[in-house]
Amino acid sequence: MKTKILIIDDHQLYREGIKRILEFEKSFEVVGEGSDGGEALNLVKKCKPDVVIMDINMPHMNGVEATRQLIQVYPSTKVIILSIHDDENYVSHALQTGASGYLLKEMDVESLIEAVKVVADGGSYLHPKVTHNLVQEFRRLAESASNQENGIYGRTMEIRRPYHLLTRRECEVLQLLAEGKSNKKIGETLYISEKTVKNHVSNILQKMNCIDRTQAVVEAIKKGWVEVS
Repeated sequence: MKTKILIIDDHQLYREGIKRILEFEKSFEVVGEGSDGGEALNLVKKCKPDVVIMDINMPHMNGVEATRQLIQVYPSTKVIILSIHDDENYVSHALQTGASGYLLKEMDVESLIEAVKVVADGGSYLHPKVTHNLVQEFRRLAESASNQENGIYGRTMEIRRPYHLLTRRECEVLQLLAEGKSNKKIGETLYISEKTVKNHVSNILQKMNCIDRTQAVVEAIKKGWVEVS
């Protein structure tokens, strides 16, 4: 069964580029295209996609508002937001409306394909750079709350690697995930293949009982398992 994808973006050339990339994947099928957020609802009804890739900046109705309306009518629809903004406020707003993914338009092919697969399977996916920014903000808030509670200022969180749960290599991969690195970059850093990285990520998610890498990173931050500079 192929994953059916709808693309909503007001730039035709960019939309065509996304379509061509996706159609190289045998498990994907682009079932429709639109150039405005206002079209999204009708196109979802007509095309019945599994995943909608939605630009955030469009005339008449932006991607966030279109996502909010779409999720209200079709709550099972999976939406991936496309944006040039990596600010956590944009990301948080998009996710609060019901989006399952957030990609920057500077993404590579690997990130686009991985995002569609993860979101189609019921997970959530954030662009590695966005993940890093959110993690930094989460860490800052967590440390601030902890310091205020204990009356301690300038103290850093102690890093405790989860060697009781993960192998040493898996801990290294988890740390690099928290730094916002893609599978390709992790492979280059550790001198291993992308396939090996994917296997390590799958093992990490299974052992941590997480559905996607974003959840795993957040949980690791909460437990002090990774360091974020």
